[in-house]
Order: sequence, then C-alpha cells, then structure tokens
Amino acid sequence: MQKWAITFVDNHGVQTVEHFDCEQKPDMEKAAQLIRTRLLPVPAELDLNDLEGRIEDPTLKSLKEQNSIQILSISLIS
Repeated sequence: MQKWAITFVDNHGVQTVEHFDCEQKPDMEKAAQLIRTRLLPVPAELDLNDLEGRIEDPTLKSLKEQNSIQILSISLIS
C-alpha cells in the first residue's frame, strides 16, 4: 500500500497536509471522502445519495461549499 499526502486549505484558511494509505492515487472525490472522514466524522456518516448521480463529485463540492475545505494537491510520499 502506498502513502499519499493530501494538501488542502481548511475552514480557517490554514494549509494542512494529511497522509492516507491507498493502493492507487485517489482522485479528487476519493480524497474529499478521506478528508471528510478524518476531519468531520459525524457528517461523513450522512448519506449523500440525493446528490449522487445529480452532480459530479458530491463530496468534493459539499466540503468546499458547506465546510470551506478545498483540496489543493494529492502527491505520493516516497
């Protein structure tokens, strides 16, 4: 399993890096799901089914619009 660093700006405007283990490089939606699970465990349990299929990348958009969290980059940690 490879380690990935996901860099994002949190709701306070602070740039932060979190590390995650994944087989492959996570796309932006998967990265948003990982960040949401770590930073917002209660909302992560909420169902986004009403958004899935209607909009692209629902977790990524809800993190940005509702929690002011924006993912900047995803990089492999060597």
